[in-house]
Amino acid sequence: MMDVPLTVPTILERVRTLYRDREVVSLLMAGRDQGGAPVAQVHRTTYGEVARRALHLASALKELGVRPGDRVATLAVNSYRHLEAYLGIPSMGAVLHTVNIRLHPDQTQWILNHAEDRVLIVENLFAAMIPSIRANCPKLEHIIVMGAGGPEGTLDYETLLAQASGDFEYPDLDERQAAAMCYTSGTTGNPKGVLYSHRSTVLHSLASAPKDALNVGERDVVMAIVPMFHVNAWGLPYTCAVAGAAQVFCGMFSDGVSVARMLEQEKVSITAGVPTIWMGLLAELDRAREAGQPYDLSRLESLVVGGSAAPEALIRAFQTRHGLTLRHAWGMTETHPIGTVSVMPPGVSLTSDEGYALQAKQGRRVPLVELELLSDLTDDGRVETLPHDGHTMGRLLARGPWVASSYYKGEGQANFIELSGKLWFDTGDIATLDERGYMHIQDRSKDLIKSGGEWISSVDLENALMAHPAVAQAAVIAIADPKWDERPLAVLVLRPGQQHPGHAELTAFLAPRFAKWWLPDAYEVVQSIPIGATGKFLKRELRDQFAGYTASGTAAR
Repeated sequence: MMDVPLTVPTILERVRTLYRDREVVSLLMAGRDQGGAPVAQVHRTTYGEVARRALHLASALKELGVRPGDRVATLAVNSYRHLEAYLGIPSMGAVLHTVNIRLHPDQTQWILNHAEDRVLIVENLFAAMIPSIRANCPKLEHIIVMGAGGPEGTLDYETLLAQASGDFEYPDLDERQAAAMCYTSGTTGNPKGVLYSHRSTVLHSLASAPKDALNVGERDVVMAIVPMFHVNAWGLPYTCAVAGAAQVFCGMFSDGVSVARMLEQEKVSITAGVPTIWMGLLAELDRAREAGQPYDLSRLESLVVGGSAAPEALIRAFQTRHGLTLRHAWGMTETHPIGTVSVMPPGVSLTSDEGYALQAKQGRRVPLVELELLSDLTDDGRVETLPHDGHTMGRLLARGPWVASSYYKGEGQANFIELSGKLWFDTGDIATLDERGYMHIQDRSKDLIKSGGEWISSVDLENALMAHPAVAQAAVIAIADPKWDERPLAVLVLRPGQQHPGHAELTAFLAPRFAKWWLPDAYEVVQSIPIGATGKFLKRELRDQFAGYTASGTAAR
């Protein structure tokens, strides 16, 4: 067989030649109204134009002195310009480093310095950050601003592309060299960098497109609401480019109304986001239906949910009230990210109780990914693999051709372990695997509650609580207990106009589904639950807030 390198330029050439007329739509900010609210404007272009401009970006970076292996960072929203960076930066041999726009400025600067980025491409929406970045990131040589209004000393993105040579020639790239880079969310300690190779990027794109994965083809219109700074928008910009699917980007407009309008207007068939996005969308769809003005989402085949588990109640609500399918996918920064996708096996109805139960799991592994469950240390200091029976919980391990084998600069090596002669990544998730291969995340290892020597899954309790009609959001954390070591405390945000249902009602609501010792000792209502930059609950902050709490209500906060 021919030894043909798997590189990002093969993706760029595919969209440039085969799919040049497929549309790329972006919802951009066009200013603010008199009340200060952002005003959106739709921008339309094609893959052919995106590819042309991506090659001009590659030429421009080369003319600025960027060399193969150099890191080029982006601080940008989802848009056609960010897609140009996705295609152009790796194609000239540099490393696309997408930086989370929601981080604290100090953490942003720490990441830019740790990655040793030489160039930063920043959206003009974040221009206020530039002076501080310039003062505290000495290795940054150039700052390029997307959109008008860049401060003095920066380069204008459009001018740079207009002046660049159109005769760019691809360098001879090794498929194993880095194409892109993302940092973990850093919920414990400093974030860690993960480098994605050209090979892993192409393989991930091929494996995530098929019918029993994300089911992306040329006839699809895909709107990735998951940010392009978050694990390459789950790889969707590349997957869509490989498959020829049109792409829609909603930029900074991810509220329920904006999302619903774009889904209808652009006839989107596949969309992807975290549970909080879908909760907002469901509320808008319900409101519109009750007002007698329902949205026409007849082209929408699936809403992919990841980042954290979606409650079964949310999955049922979309299906029963609006005929829409919410599909779980699971992955991490270290897995590029797709590891599993929830699809129905033959003979199981999507709307049966069994079907809903399977949809609430994170799904089966996509081809080339392996999963395993590992025990904690035994009394004699060993670890054991655990049965795939759907009940036994263990540490979830993953391996595959797009799973990291180390972190940037060799940090965090304790997360990578050898088992039976194979290298595995310890995800930090606690999960079960059943006989059919369905994986179900029970918790993060640091969030699992150990009461009387037995494990309690906070995720299962949270998802059950969010099915209660009075509860909008629920987070379950461990509180110290002198007898049982730890007990669960449920922290709730109520739906508008709802009153606290009370301990007895909530306990009775949960009791049919859980053992008595699983049930929370208390239910506290708060105005909001802190949410991190990737849309997940920040349970660390909740644990700090409720440190010293006892079920009798005598809290040391």
